[in-house]
Amino acid sequence: MEKAMMIRDVPKSERPRERLMQHGAEALSNQELLALLLGSGTRRESVMDLAGRLIQTFDGLKLLKDATVSELMDVKGIGEAKAVQMRAALEIGRRIKQFPVEETHVVRSPQDAADYMMEEMRHLKQEHFVALYLNTKNAVLHKKTIFIGSLNASLVHPREVFKEALRYSSASLICLHNHPSGIPEPSQEDIDVTKRLQETGRMLGVELLDHVIIGDRRFCSLKEKGYL
Repeated sequence: MEKAMMIRDVPKSERPRERLMQHGAEALSNQELLALLLGSGTRRESVMDLAGRLIQTFDGLKLLKDATVSELMDVKGIGEAKAVQMRAALEIGRRIKQFPVEETHVVRSPQDAADYMMEEMRHLKQEHFVALYLNTKNAVLHKKTIFIGSLNASLVHPREVFKEALRYSSASLICLHNHPSGIPEPSQEDIDVTKRLQETGRMLGVELLDHVIIGDRRFCSLKEKGYL
C-alpha cells in the first residue's frame, strides 16, 4: 500500500522546515508555509504540490484567510484533521492582526524617561531595575523589569539586560531603577553597574543611553552626572 508523501520525502535542501530553521520564516514562500501546516500530501501528490493546489483554489492567501473547514475539505487531499489545523492557524493570524497598535513613547532626554516611569516606580517599596529598549528613532519597543531587590553589580547581570535588547533588535536602551528612600542620588554600586553595562553595550553595538534613578517626584541621570 502506497503511503502519503511527506515533507521528509522532499530533498533536504528543499524542505521548508530546514529552510525555516536556517533562514527564518520570512524566507519561505506561501506554498512552503502551507506545506508545513499540512505536514503530508497524498499517495499521488507531494505535500508541496498539495499546498500549491490549495493556493490556486483560493486565489493565493486572499480567499484562504476566510475559508471554512467545509470549504477546505472540498479540496481533494484535505481531510478533516488538516482542515481543522489550517482553520486554527488562520484564526490565530486573524486575532494577532486585531491587536491594537500601542501608542509609542519617544525618549529624547532623561526627563522623558523619568516622566515615562515616574508614577510606576516612585512608590515602590523595593528597588526595581527596569530597562527600556528603543529603536533607531528612540521610541520604546519594549519595557522589562530585570531585577527586584538591592542593586548589586553581581546580580544585575549584563546578559539579562542585553538578551532582551538582541531579542527586540534594539538600537539602544535606557536603564532605570528606583530608590525607595525617595532620594535619587547615585551610590557607588549604581555607578559600577552603569559602567559595566556601558562596556557590554559597546561590545554588542547596543548603546546604553542613560541610567536614570527614580526618587519621589525627583530623578537623577547618570549621563548628566558625567558617568556615561
